[in-house]
Amino acid sequence: MPIINSIASWLMKKRLHQIELFVKYPHDVQEEWMHKLLSEAKDTEFGKRHHFSAIKNYEQFKRNIPLQDYESLKPSIELTRRGAQNLLWPGEIKWFAKSSGTTDKSKFIPVSAESLDGCHYNAGRDMVTLHCVNNPETLLFTGKNLALGGSFKTDVFGNHNSFHGDVSAIIIQNLPMWA
Repeated sequence: MPIINSIASWLMKKRLHQIELFVKYPHDVQEEWMHKLLSEAKDTEFGKRHHFSAIKNYEQFKRNIPLQDYESLKPSIELTRRGAQNLLWPGEIKWFAKSSGTTDKSKFIPVSAESLDGCHYNAGRDMVTLHCVNNPETLLFTGKNLALGGSFKTDVFGNHNSFHGDVSAIIIQNLPMWA
């Protein structure tokens, strides 16, 4: 088991260089991500409506895309929950994080496969990376671990199954096999 721990720790530490670049060049990273996300979503209904393909910088972003709140996005979210796709994000959206927010009504936040991998799982890998760097003698990968998550359920809207629940449950339900 110690060899597995050593290999896993070494792989996680390789991520540190990327994290250091994020810290050193935050504006560049943000700009790069803005362009990546705009490019990904330019052919969605929302992207077409706000001319994502024409946005070249942050000033144009601010001009083209008005501030949104949940209520302004709710019609698209509800249509997506019923099976419509390519409204706010390309690709299939079938998972929805149910908020327990401060209002009387639950909010359903769309969760794409890209957001699971690019946001949630990357954040998890980064946390493990920082743990390994700060604790070189870690035994994190030598035994069993416990992960607690919330619950989720399946709702059927028309002929479309969509799933909603705590974001932690969605993350755990979709973890890669190796995790």
